[in-house]
Order: sequence, then C-alpha cells, then structure tokens
Amino acid sequence: QACRSGANTGIGKAVARDLARRGARVILACRDQQRAEAARQDIVKETGSSQVLLMQLDLGNLQSVRSFAENFLKSESRLDLLINNAGVADRGKTADSFGLNFGVNHLGHFLLTNLLLDKLKASGPSRVVTVSSITYKMGKVDFSCLTTHRDVALGNSDRDAFIKYCHSKLCNILFTYELAKRLQGSDVTCYSLEPGMVNTEISRHGTFFTQVIWTLVGLLFSIDVDSGAQTILHCSLQQGIEHLSGHFFSRCAPLMNMEPKARDDATAKKLWELSETFCGLS
Repeated sequence: QACRSGANTGIGKAVARDLARRGARVILACRDQQRAEAARQDIVKETGSSQVLLMQLDLGNLQSVRSFAENFLKSESRLDLLINNAGVADRGKTADSFGLNFGVNHLGHFLLTNLLLDKLKASGPSRVVTVSSITYKMGKVDFSCLTTHRDVALGNSDRDAFIKYCHSKLCNILFTYELAKRLQGSDVTCYSLEPGMVNTEISRHGTFFTQVIWTLVGLLFSIDVDSGAQTILHCSLQQGIEHLSGHFFSRCAPLMNMEPKARDDATAKKLWELSETFCGLS
C-alpha cells in the first residue's frame, strides 16, 4: 500500500503508475480533484490496475491535512510507503498564513507524516520518502524570520520565491535527517532525494515570468519524468538500503558529501520542534 502526495502530474504520476503496475494499492493524495481524477483514469487505463484511489489533500491547509489523515486511517488497514512529493515554487501564503513554499513543501508534509507515523510503524517494514532538490545548497533556515513572519525569508518577487523554494528544500532534508533519529528502533526508514532537473509543472501557478524561466531551464537541462522517477522508486523499493535511513539520494545513490548545514543536528532538532509548534503537535 502506497500513499503519494502530488501524484496527478509529472514525476508523481510516473511513480504512481510504476507502483500500480507492480500491483500496489496506490492512494493519490491531491488538491485538484479534477486533474487528479484524470490522472487516476490514465493510470488505470495504462496499468489495468483497479487499486488506484483518489483522496483530497491540500498541503497548504493544515486542516485539510488533518482531514486527509483522519479519512485515510479510517479507510485503510495499512501503509507501507508514504511518498512526500508535492511541491510549489511560487509566491503567496497558505490558508494558515505561512509562506507558501515553506507551508506546502515542508510543513504540510511534516504534519502529514507525523499523523501517519503510527500506521507506518504498525505496517513495518515501511518507508517515508521525501522529494527534495539539489537547490538545497542555496538554502538556509532563518529561525528569526520563521518565528516572526511564519516564512523562511522576506520578499515577494519571483527571485524571492525561488530562494524560498531553496530554503524549503533544505527543510525537507533536515526533516528526514531528524525523522531517521526519531525512528531508530522502529521498522520504519526514511530517505530524502533529488530527482534531477525534471521538466514538470512545478511553476504552473506562478507568474508568467516564473513560468518562462522554469520552462527555459527545463528545456535546456531537464530529463523526462520517467527518468526523474527512478531515484524515488529506488528509495521506495530497493532492498538493502535500510542502514542508510536519513540519507539524501541522487541518481539512485546516497550522497556522502552533503553540505554541513544539511547535517546539522541542532538545526534539524530546532526545525522539528518549531514545526511541531506551528502544527499544534507539541
């Protein structure tokens, strides 16, 4: 049984299709129900699977995350794999007045994972896979800005939105790093990864300028979605990597030369505790 956020387009859809083809029961957790239903029908048609389901999830609304978790726990008996894939690179705020990139890319997934942890533990061996980005190298965690402005940085330009995206991707890695520590002794492992520069619709809600920039970068440097899905599938399915829980993967291999800020124990712990406070878990 696999649950995926952001599964109605791009690499999310490609991974869902692969898992369905392997016989998994796949839950597509998506905000846009119309697009998600079209994706679900495509996957069913391509794989012949009758075990592809759709559930409503808006990661930019913490109440939606709670409702999704409540409905999932009522309807599903197990959870073997949780893939945190949804991501945005845009300006604006979430329904809870957090910066959009931080709120969707990190905080929504943080709450979702925590609400489903008991089910993951009961279903072990199980995994949590979180899609990050190599752009974490340009990221930082400004706790003063987070506590004061509920965002990872100030500014509302297209450039600011990209920088905030980078910050949120560092948060993804620190979240996984801390989660691995907290899961020690359980039968749940976790991994973060960068799928490569995949030509997806990540900027589809952005300004025209943002969409042009992402499109040009995609055309020049991107790989196709099926190639981009491979590292996600590796972290989800590959046997023998359990001892690498908490690591960051690229091209189906763990990166051992991570920048120190992505392996900072104090920062990871503080981000976890602040995220708990923001989500009302502490």
